[in-house]
Amino acid sequence: MERVGVRCDVGPGRGIGHVMRCLALAEELRLRGTAVEFVCDAHTVPWAAGQIAARGIPIVPAVWTPAEHVELLQRYDGVVFDSYDLDAVVYAAVRATGVPTLAIVDGDFRGAEADLLVDQNLAAELDQPALPPGASRLAGLDYVLIRDEIRALRPSQPPVLRPSGVPSVFAFFGGTDAFGAGPVVTQALVATGVPFTATLVAPTPELARQVAAVEVGGHQRVDVIGPTDQLAAAVRAADLTISASGTSTWELLCLGATAGLVCVVDNQVMGYERAIATGTAAGVGVLSELASDPSAAADVLKRLLTDAAERARLAAAGWRLVDGQGRARVADALLHLSS
Repeated sequence: MERVGVRCDVGPGRGIGHVMRCLALAEELRLRGTAVEFVCDAHTVPWAAGQIAARGIPIVPAVWTPAEHVELLQRYDGVVFDSYDLDAVVYAAVRATGVPTLAIVDGDFRGAEADLLVDQNLAAELDQPALPPGASRLAGLDYVLIRDEIRALRPSQPPVLRPSGVPSVFAFFGGTDAFGAGPVVTQALVATGVPFTATLVAPTPELARQVAAVEVGGHQRVDVIGPTDQLAAAVRAADLTISASGTSTWELLCLGATAGLVCVVDNQVMGYERAIATGTAAGVGVLSELASDPSAAADVLKRLLTDAAERARLAAAGWRLVDGQGRARVADALLHLSS
């Protein structure tokens, strides 16, 4: 394949998770000499647009109808879809043209029809969904798409117990924090009553104001920053990372982070429950419930803040699950479609 088109979701309400995992696959394809273009409305989230542009990848405005997709995507030798928003008929129309297609899904196919379906979620290989005619499926953490930034900072050995002291926390909830998790988690941390220093990513001035308005206790500190290009380094430096239980979960595990997960939206429930069940991450709670009572997460957060051995156990368990090589396996399968 000389050129691949990537049609993915992005937006203030949708977030940037689709873009981030597609960028990981794009990085791998470009290493193999394949040109990549993104088809999405990246301008709606400037930080995401900057991430794509920084890699020298062209961006084409999103189209929506089957006819528009067929006309646009025929210029490519292969097409990658990563969308919750596209109508199912779009996938079928593009696949019918004969161009090799790959669709990244999370459990429910949402009507997606493609030659290759990739579900990079924990234990997805245990599911046996009915596939579209002629399609194949790659499933499980062996196929997690991890970006260069994360791979470069993945420890070569499992994390070990860190020296005790006031624990450091890093918290982020996607490129937009569309559901306002940051202020809620800040309140939950404060409710533990134990010392900590926290850095929280607030993508908008309003979210930053809400976080800053939370009154911290003695020996507690919360600093607010905007979206950062140094996310992986911040995760590595922190004793505890709190994030939404979406795409970033697998990046945290790859980095050997002690991960506290918040289930922000319904489509994250599966990943949230499975990660907790395997003992590779701690469940901080469901955002809709925490919004009513942030202190409901105080017990689990207090344990994570005060038990260094438990933090080390979680970090090592997660590190073993995600090896950072999934994107190479997916690229192999995609390129094989044209052989």
